[in-house]
Amino acid sequence: MFDKVLVANRGEIAVRVFRTLSRMGIKTVAVYSDVDAGALHVSVADEAVNIGPAPANQSYLRGDVIIEAAKVAGAGAIHPGYGFLSESADFARAVEKAGLVFIGPSADAIDKMGSKIAARQVMSDAGVPIVPGTTEEVGTLERAREVAVEIGYPVAVKAAGGGGGKGFRVALRPEDLAQAFDGAKGEGERFFGNSTVYLERYLENPRHIEIQVLADLHGNVVHLFERDCSVQRRHQKLVEESPAPAVGPEMRQRIGDIAVQAAKAVGYSSAGTVEGLLAGDEYFFLEMNTRIQVEHGVTEMVTGTDLIEEQVRIAAGEPLRLSQDGVKLTGHAIECRINAEDASRGFLPNPGSLTTYDEPTGRHIRVDSGVTEGSVVERYYDPMIAKVIVWGEDRAEATERMLAALDDFAIEGVKTLLPFHRALLETAQWRDGETCSDLVADREWLETLQSTQQSGDAPHVQHSIH
Repeated sequence: MFDKVLVANRGEIAVRVFRTLSRMGIKTVAVYSDVDAGALHVSVADEAVNIGPAPANQSYLRGDVIIEAAKVAGAGAIHPGYGFLSESADFARAVEKAGLVFIGPSADAIDKMGSKIAARQVMSDAGVPIVPGTTEEVGTLERAREVAVEIGYPVAVKAAGGGGGKGFRVALRPEDLAQAFDGAKGEGERFFGNSTVYLERYLENPRHIEIQVLADLHGNVVHLFERDCSVQRRHQKLVEESPAPAVGPEMRQRIGDIAVQAAKAVGYSSAGTVEGLLAGDEYFFLEMNTRIQVEHGVTEMVTGTDLIEEQVRIAAGEPLRLSQDGVKLTGHAIECRINAEDASRGFLPNPGSLTTYDEPTGRHIRVDSGVTEGSVVERYYDPMIAKVIVWGEDRAEATERMLAALDDFAIEGVKTLLPFHRALLETAQWRDGETCSDLVADREWLETLQSTQQSGDAPHVQHSIH
């Protein structure tokens, strides 16, 4: 087992990983940019190393500087968290070349899943169902028009290296295709340095269902059931839950088997997530995230498994401690991402200082955050402040606990998504287990939240948590 681990990240995920490492008796090393010198993740680590200026490309994306920091600190391994360098095959290779352990999958597995086109081909060859579309680059608008006719409108134009909603455009009709094609190529180049795109059938209002997997270095793979991540804005997740309300035992078994099959197809090891779309009774592979997910806590709540600990043990060469029969799904968990955003203004980021920050507490309530009162939500990074995760015996109880937790969460100084989540979980659509996608895109509905938008002068209402 490792004596010391550096976490190549910031904020809540760094704090989350440190918590498990400390419990395991492993010393922790934080890295931080100039503006993060006073951040919570720095103070909770055993030691910390400055890695440069605020912009991520001068600090948290500088793999060479981070590896040097690990060497200077005497860390034997690096945990990448999520975002930043977590899905960089080049970084994983560089870590290994430096004689350190990358707590994640192999660089080859990251490579195979890093290109959406290559991933679709690998999965198709392995017999994993994929959304109808191309498994090769669509290089010209003329070719895109031909493919669109073949697979039928509406179509999605996607950047091969895309993710997080970037490089994703939809053409509902033939006259929309040119703009979608140019837009996806442009975003692919701008955000990922790769303008390659492909086309697939656009599934209208599907459920976004992902499956958590764990795989060791000895060929063992298990799944830890599914999460429903259908509530999104700009193709980025806002609410996650497990189990998925539309997935029954038979479908759960089927998509779990698909996820294990997908992981084995790329020789995967570590924690990973197979993302897919559920349309009716059909499930299609979408992509594989070769890292820990933001929403991993949802799975931890319903399975009782510490996924970070399993990642660390796998990277240290230990065989999986779980068998598929030993993974049990108990109760229902929901996660709400509390971002510093104004839902009434198109989810506009709202960076600033947290003049009040008081987390909810109570039975079966968990808050993962990287801030305290007085912390600054920086404009340089993702605006997520915290994740609220609750557990209940069933979905209805979990929903009630989440509403109580949201009411007891006091944040002032910035606008947040607290009012959005409260309103969403009160709707009949949520209560009935529908996708709620239309609500998230409904400008008029979102504008009604403006009067209740949490801000520096917003009232705080206390409710009891059961």
